[in-house]
Amino acid sequence: MMKRGLLAVLSLMLVMLAAACSKGDKDLVILTGGEQGTYYPLGGALAQIINDQAKGMTATAVTSGASVVNVNDVNDGKGDLALIQNDVAYYAVQGTQMFQTKVDGFKGVAMLYPEVVQIVAAADSGIASVDDLKGKRIAVGDQGSGAEVNAKQILDIHGIAYDDIKVEYMAFSDAAGGIQDGNIDAAFITAGTPTGAIEALKANRAVTIVTISDEKIAELADKYPYYTSFNLPKDVYGTENDAKTVAVGAMLVASDDMSEDDVYKLTKAMFEHLDVFAATHQRGKDITLDTALDGMSVDIHAGAQKYYDEVK
Repeated sequence: MMKRGLLAVLSLMLVMLAAACSKGDKDLVILTGGEQGTYYPLGGALAQIINDQAKGMTATAVTSGASVVNVNDVNDGKGDLALIQNDVAYYAVQGTQMFQTKVDGFKGVAMLYPEVVQIVAAADSGIASVDDLKGKRIAVGDQGSGAEVNAKQILDIHGIAYDDIKVEYMAFSDAAGGIQDGNIDAAFITAGTPTGAIEALKANRAVTIVTISDEKIAELADKYPYYTSFNLPKDVYGTENDAKTVAVGAMLVASDDMSEDDVYKLTKAMFEHLDVFAATHQRGKDITLDTALDGMSVDIHAGAQKYYDEVK
C-alpha cells in the first residue's frame, strides 16, 4: 500500500510539474522602458490585464532601454511584446536610420498614445530655444534609443551637430537628476505626458519646456512624416508658458513567434479592459479602439487583425 501511495504521489507531482511547464511556455515578457517613463506603468497595466483576463497566459513587464533596444530584443527572442515608437518601428523594418539591416521579426498590435518630445531645462537656465542648447551639456536619452533619434533629428533641423553640444547619454530619471544637481543643462525626454521623471524634477526645481518654432516643426514633419505638432499646456508641469513641440506615436508590437490565437486573446483582453490602462497612467486614457490603427507604421499581426475584423 505504501508503494502504491508513493507512486500516486509521484504521479501527481509529475502532472503538476507538466502543468507548470505548460504554463511557463505562455509566460510572456513585455519590454517597456525606464521606470520613470510612460512605457513602464502601461506595460505593467498590460501585464495585469493578461494575467487576469487572458486564459492560458501570464506576463511580466520589465524595464529596458526602450524603443531601439526593444525592437532588437524582440527580434532576438528576448521579449514577446514591446512598447516602441512608431517611427523607430518603421526604421527597423526598412533597415534605415539607426538600423544597418532590416529588423522585422515583429508585427504591430495597436497604437497607444502620442509620445511628446520634451526638451526640459531648469527655469533659471536661460535656455528658451533650441538654438540656446549650443555649447551646453545635453542629455539625449539612452544611446541608440528613440529619444536619441528624436534629439538628433531636432538638433539637425536647427543646424546643431553633436560636436556643438556636450552630449550625455542618460535614462530619463538620471537626466532629471542631472538637471536638479546642475550637472547637465537640458534633456530630451520622449514620453507620454505627464512624465514621471519631469514631475520628480519639478517637485524640487522649477522647469521650462523648450518651444520649437512653427517653421522648424514644419521642416521636421516634411522630412520625417511621423512627427506631428503638439501643444503642451503650462499646467502639465507648472511652467510659465505653454510649449509647442512635436510628438510621435507609441505602439505595442508582438514577436512573429507569438501565435495568432495568443495575440488575438491579448488584443481582445486589452480593449475589453481599457479601464486598467486609464487607472494606471493619464496617457492610458488615450488608448482606444477607434485609434488603434492610426499611425500604424508596420504590418499588423494576424491575431490583432482577427480581433479588429471581428469588432468592425
